[in-house]
Amino acid sequence: MAEPVDLDIRPVSASEYDALGALTAQAYLQGGLLDFGEQDPYLPKLRDVARRAATAEVLVAVGDPLPGDDDEAGERAPGPRLLGGITFVPGPGPMADMARDGEAEIRTLAVAPEARGRGVGEALTRACLDRARAAGFRNVVLCSQTRMHAAHRLYRRLGFTRVPDRDWSPAEKLDTQLLAYTLDLTGGQN
Repeated sequence: MAEPVDLDIRPVSASEYDALGALTAQAYLQGGLLDFGEQDPYLPKLRDVARRAATAEVLVAVGDPLPGDDDEAGERAPGPRLLGGITFVPGPGPMADMARDGEAEIRTLAVAPEARGRGVGEALTRACLDRARAAGFRNVVLCSQTRMHAAHRLYRRLGFTRVPDRDWSPAEKLDTQLLAYTLDLTGGQN
């Protein structure tokens, strides 16, 4: 793992919607996660942070600039840098793909490619788990593409388990299988 960065996890501001949308799109494109590249029908949804923020809580990770963030003159950009984002969906509703009653959902985890391996994804995911616990949810669910191996390792490390009977395919991409994961926040107590 690369050297961790100091992070601040907080709700996205409206002034960051475009930057987070671009970061999310680039993370999916550079990760080879969109079958049709720039023409993929999911790409506009990834860029549309305002739509997600209207019905869910979108969080960002900001931190100090990374090595290599210098401009052409060799100067480091001042201030914190956007390193990733995630969507916390508080139960069933317009942004939920699979949440049922008593479940929160995590969606669109994205980390800037140059910030991967530095704890950004884990910090964002843990922030969602903290919100779910504080709100009294019993479970947190999420789905992930079969190709998202680094994310799968993160989810397992955090205690998520696979739930194959909840795997599904989006209507616009029936050839894409999404793997379902769940985390029991009750410790087995109902």
